[in-house]
Amino acid sequence: MPEPMNYWLMKSEPGECSVDDALAAPRATVPWVGVRNYQARNFMRDAMRVGDGVLFYHSSCDQPGIVGIARVASTAYPDPTQFDPASPYHDAKSPPDAPRWLLVDVQVLQKIPTLPLPALRARPELAELLVLKKGNRLSITPVEARHWQAITGSGAGVEPDKARS
Repeated sequence: MPEPMNYWLMKSEPGECSVDDALAAPRATVPWVGVRNYQARNFMRDAMRVGDGVLFYHSSCDQPGIVGIARVASTAYPDPTQFDPASPYHDAKSPPDAPRWLLVDVQVLQKIPTLPLPALRARPELAELLVLKKGNRLSITPVEARHWQAITGSGAGVEPDKARS
């Protein structure tokens, strides 16, 4: 029996990696580097599966919001930026034989018109969406299937692959 599909909201600063940058990458796929929060890392390590849906979210910009529909394109693997002293994500305490930080590859399927925070907050069916909760600053949060469907529109052609690898 296939595992149930999960859905995620993943934040990226457009200056680091925008939805356009991801679309321009080979196979529209980018490594999600720089996650330095244990809870977000654990989501990638323990819960994310290839094919899971991703709401690509621009943060720390003029108009934060959901800008694309994507899918998880790999299982978790060590983030190489933790070992690079020139990287802003370098972690001198992370040993190469037991890496502390992981990443997954994310493949953008579709760029969408920005769904800004005020528009998300205005929709009562999204009231429990974690990104809208006060104090939630995690870069990766789970999204309930009902919220995914409300945002993407069931059958709107933005559903990621349901195949598992």
